[in-house]
Amino acid sequence: MRVSRAAMPEVAIIETDAVQDERGAFARLVCVEALAAAGLPFRPVQISRSCNRRAGTLRGMHLQRAPHGETKLVQALRGRAFDVALDLRPGPGFGRWCAVELRPGRAVMIPKGFAHGFLTLEDETELLYATDHPWTPGAEAGVRWDDPAFAIGWPEPPRALSPRDAAHPLRDGSAAPAA
Repeated sequence: MRVSRAAMPEVAIIETDAVQDERGAFARLVCVEALAAAGLPFRPVQISRSCNRRAGTLRGMHLQRAPHGETKLVQALRGRAFDVALDLRPGPGFGRWCAVELRPGRAVMIPKGFAHGFLTLEDETELLYATDHPWTPGAEAGVRWDDPAFAIGWPEPPRALSPRDAAHPLRDGSAAPAA
């Protein structure tokens, strides 16, 4: 595993290599010891998979409110995604965002207090999420993917978006515009 920092040092990029031969390939997706050695203590307690049929599918921007915040390790199993981390922690970093293009062999670690979302860049994109806190009903929160207060530079508008994600309020408290 190779760990580097994204445009925001709180966000880590993890690269892994698959060992390949005539049978196929093998890759370690999470190694708690290697992450800790890189200064990223992480103990996953829940692993989830997101399957997305079409390019242009947007999911986000999601987080869980304290005290149920979670660190997420998100990686592509198949396809590619424009993955965004948005800092929603109180303080001078509030509203900063960075993006990492995920593909097989590349993951991003997003800390607690950050919202997360992605836009698929290819059909049949699958992402694996490992989190250090279980999903907690009632702790879910979100912000609008296109909120001008954050000005996230998505590579294109989404072609598929859930009604829930479309309905997140803008930071100024106003409702989502009518479609």
